[in-house]
Amino acid sequence: MDPRHPSYLILLLFLHVIVFFPSLTSCTCSNKCGSIDVRYPFGTGCGCGSPHFYPSVTCIPGGNDDDNSAVDSDHDDKEQLVLATHTGRYPITSISYSAATLTIAPPLMSTCSSMHPSAPNIGLDWSAPFQLASSVFVLLACPAPTSSLASHGNLICDAASGPRLCGALLECPSVASLGLPLFAPTNTCCVYSPVSLGPKGDLDLQGLGCAAYASVASLGPTPMDPSTWDYGVSLKYGEAEIEVDGLAEACAACERSDGVCGYEPPKNYFVCVCKSGVNSSTDCYGQKEDLTDFWRSTGNASITGHVMLVWKLMLLLGCWWLVL
Repeated sequence: MDPRHPSYLILLLFLHVIVFFPSLTSCTCSNKCGSIDVRYPFGTGCGCGSPHFYPSVTCIPGGNDDDNSAVDSDHDDKEQLVLATHTGRYPITSISYSAATLTIAPPLMSTCSSMHPSAPNIGLDWSAPFQLASSVFVLLACPAPTSSLASHGNLICDAASGPRLCGALLECPSVASLGLPLFAPTNTCCVYSPVSLGPKGDLDLQGLGCAAYASVASLGPTPMDPSTWDYGVSLKYGEAEIEVDGLAEACAACERSDGVCGYEPPKNYFVCVCKSGVNSSTDCYGQKEDLTDFWRSTGNASITGHVMLVWKLMLLLGCWWLVL
């Protein structure tokens, strides 16, 4: 086909649309999801944060009700950061980057104000870099006496703290939803501190014969008042990959420049995702979408870099046609 033929220009424009517009729908990264500040190693989606934590941790829109443990219905109107495991998806309520811990709040977990019978299992994936932290599980409406309650042949109930914590929680009026009377006997309750919640160690309420559970991350300033306890499952996350190849320093520089740390599949090279739309292999200082950066950005290790390179070559071809 003659490159000066009008139909050639139409084809050129068509290819331009096909190549350019997918870059508009590429993964984007943010340092905020709902009310949670999102920093490395976590990210809001594909290409964000560390590849070790995706898709375990991601940001989803409000109103998503997939999975038996989906999203807190009180926050359906906004984005929510969630942890996904083989047993469901759980809202992340807080992250301590200094302590390398996060807290999840399974929607069917019981608290003093609201108790839920027939809660599903909860577990962690072995392949994900998470472990249980300081959480204590309080199992409710179990077969009496709980002193004989066992998992994999091992007795699991803490006889020392059990009566105290169970007694306090069984004073909550919401125990009625479990079919229990107020001040129910503590021998139907079990305080359990598992070592892990991997696929072979899920919190299996049905297998244990218990109707519900509460998870207490902290007893707070008034340990005998369960209405003030901090409910949730506290998890530790691994940080080893952050120190590899100076990644911690590179990410710190990126975040200081108001960028978001990310990576480019499939080799997962580090990228600094800038608000200007130009991704960088270092930081976001001076990364503006001006004419110079427009051509320079193809050298950056970004998800859209290769797409932009093809588009720019097509643009050059169009300019060549116009000057002929």
